[in-house]
Amino acid sequence: MSWLTRVRNSLSRTSKRDTPDNLWIKCRSCGEMLFVKDFEDNLSVCPKCDYHGRISAQERIGQLLDPGFSILPTPKVKEDPLKFRDSKKYPDRLKAARANYPYGDALTNAVGQIEGKKLVLGVQDFGFMGGSMGMAVGAAFVTGIERAIRENCGYVICTAAGGARMQEGILSLMQMPKTTVALRRLKAAGLPYIVVLTDPTTGGVTASYAMLGDVQIAEPGALIGFAGQRVIQDTIREKLPDGFQRAEYLHEHGMVDMVVHRRDLRGTLARLLDYLRPVASAA
Repeated sequence: MSWLTRVRNSLSRTSKRDTPDNLWIKCRSCGEMLFVKDFEDNLSVCPKCDYHGRISAQERIGQLLDPGFSILPTPKVKEDPLKFRDSKKYPDRLKAARANYPYGDALTNAVGQIEGKKLVLGVQDFGFMGGSMGMAVGAAFVTGIERAIRENCGYVICTAAGGARMQEGILSLMQMPKTTVALRRLKAAGLPYIVVLTDPTTGGVTASYAMLGDVQIAEPGALIGFAGQRVIQDTIREKLPDGFQRAEYLHEHGMVDMVVHRRDLRGTLARLLDYLRPVASAA
């Protein structure tokens, strides 16, 4: 069936007034106009240039976990501890971010399986305030680690963040050591920690739990770094190489263990969880 036939069939029972305006999407890399259904069926990867589009936490969890998973509640933290206001009040920004979002904050945990291998999966969503790391994200990360220890299974996190949440100031930066200490507990329990770096993973998230995995995986073309390229370039006063801070460059220079296409990610995680599973569980 050609794309023209699919478009025609999708519109055949819809009045002109109710015709959807989101049948097409433009690839951010090659500029190709793609039929939305084809794009989504391809895991939000461009079939022309293989560009990996950003996806929501809900989509990511659905793509990776076997049916029957359960979402962990978002931990409650004190909101707006600094009474922060820029052009809007911080509570208003949170309210707007949650208006069309199914979860409580930028990091969501789920307990489930990947091809029968048990795990706790954490997913950061760049669509929620740029995936920024605040107290809620730190608390959710620790909650995910604690649940993995109780379940005697690995913790896998898919990172996507613009950095620390400026509205929480120093309290957001305190999540860096907090999450690092939690990871020490997971390591002491002999449980695996796998990181999937997605586009973009930057700032304080990169400087803490995003680069502490037993295995570091990255999606193709993902932007991964601490400071922005322009800041680095202006500081060192040198032109940066092509592809700097992209997944493939970091893999080539030993900072990432593997670059895995989205269609292969599920199988790769299942194999790693099997290889790294606790000895007691393997018996």
